[in-house]
Amino acid sequence: MKITKVETFLVKPRWLFLKIHTDEGLVGLGEPILEGRALTCAQAVAELEPYLLGKDPRRVMHHWQAMYKHAFYRGGPILTSALSGVEQALWDLAGKAAGMPIYQLLGGPLRDRIRMYRGCGGGTPESAAEAVKKAMAEGFTAIKTGPAGGRPARIVENMAFVHRAVEIFAAMREAGGKELDIAIDFHGAISPQTAGLLIKALEPYQPLFFEEPIQCQDVDGMAELARKTHIPIATGERIFTKWGFREILEKRAATILQPDISHAGGIFEGRLIAGMAESYYGAIAPHCPLGPIALAACIQLDASIPNFLVQEHASMGVGYLKDPFVLKDGYVDLPTKPGLGIELDEALMADKIGHDWKNPETYHPDDGTAIDW
Repeated sequence: MKITKVETFLVKPRWLFLKIHTDEGLVGLGEPILEGRALTCAQAVAELEPYLLGKDPRRVMHHWQAMYKHAFYRGGPILTSALSGVEQALWDLAGKAAGMPIYQLLGGPLRDRIRMYRGCGGGTPESAAEAVKKAMAEGFTAIKTGPAGGRPARIVENMAFVHRAVEIFAAMREAGGKELDIAIDFHGAISPQTAGLLIKALEPYQPLFFEEPIQCQDVDGMAELARKTHIPIATGERIFTKWGFREILEKRAATILQPDISHAGGIFEGRLIAGMAESYYGAIAPHCPLGPIALAACIQLDASIPNFLVQEHASMGVGYLKDPFVLKDGYVDLPTKPGLGIELDEALMADKIGHDWKNPETYHPDDGTAIDW
């Protein structure tokens, strides 16, 4: 089997899908997007095409090593996102050629179903509580929110901001009860000075984890925060390859790692990161605010690692897949079809081709300073 064509196409709302075609008629799917940099990623994939053409796609790890090493400049969000999407598609082809799901090629499933969570929240205690009830009615047993303090956080926050954030989270906890897992994501947009205040104030409501409490590059600062709280720290959506996660584990900066399988290097790189985390007794909760191909790749990984915690998602594939994922009691069943186990519905997707999505420009209302979103 040889690769004959590499094709990318923009898909609403903000995604980039990849197809790798072969001379045997099999087509592999991947999602190499970087949010807000779709065209850049598409070009990066196009630059990998000359290497891929004529190659046997089943030599997945050989191709990964070649594309990674021959770039000379290694890592980074663009190159590893392009590499990740290609790797997903190669695994999809390998699984289809073998007639089995990817998780079977990785040693077989360690679980029969995958626990899911989605974003949830509101700007007031009342709206946040209603959002929780809606998520639970849909079947979710885990959700994630953000610190809603009424405006973007300042470097050092006042009591009012912290009180508002706690008030809203407390309303969510009351609405969800003690059984519901509620994670909270600071998005790396909170300063170290304010993150400590919020963590201490939110601890009594036992969040599932604090995600990116500060910028992920400040590993020492995150490790310091981790030592001050009993709530797990999570990070990883903006960390690339096994080498990026090494320092986080060594310094005990987080006990829940969140590699994004469309950014961090792909499915097998996620498996290696999970193995590293297992040796530190850490858990894996893959980041995935992307499309259904990325989710399918995550689910193949989730099935094949012992330390999986919970899976983020933004789309179950309705309007994109012939057989979307279905939530049952907070879980989705493992796909059983070969490769990624999914098939695009080209007819349903016809009106979703093309987009010009850009990252939002956000500025602090106090003085117009550019801030994280």
